[in-house]
Amino acid sequence: MVYNNKEFIKKLTISACCFALAMVLPFVTGAIPEIGNMLCPMHIPILLLGALAGPLIGGILGFLAPLARSLIFGSPMLFPIAAAMAPELMAYGAVFGILTRVFPKKIGSVYAALLIAMVSGRIVGGAAKALFLAFGLLDSFGMAAFLTSYFVESIPAVIIQLLIIPPTLLALKRAGIYK
Repeated sequence: MVYNNKEFIKKLTISACCFALAMVLPFVTGAIPEIGNMLCPMHIPILLLGALAGPLIGGILGFLAPLARSLIFGSPMLFPIAAAMAPELMAYGAVFGILTRVFPKKIGSVYAALLIAMVSGRIVGGAAKALFLAFGLLDSFGMAAFLTSYFVESIPAVIIQLLIIPPTLLALKRAGIYK
């Protein structure tokens, strides 16, 4: 991949801003972990990053964000939470980045890409947790609680992401930042 200087600086700036948001947004809900788990604040900047900077950058920084946040701030817990979030967020950034390049940049297509990315990320995160269970690193009760939180308790996060991400991308498109 060869970028001109302006394009490289733009992607670098967007990447740094989205990664910083992934580090900072969980502080908004950090005082009440149940709310943070329900709202999934790291997901929004990683999804945006995939669309704005591309699937490779979105995937790499999506993978690194929960691990970096765990190591720097101690939250989320490195294992099993951050370890399962890393491949999940990698899938969000990569899949949404790919689909927003393949689908037309219209509101319906952005919603479709977002829903597919959300399901893909959940599947990848679930597969990571299943591997932990298979290797005896997680008990079956932990797996049952995980599946409940992953697919039921995160409904508010899905709604928030659907309300924020497509209009944000379309506004950035009108501003000439997202092409």
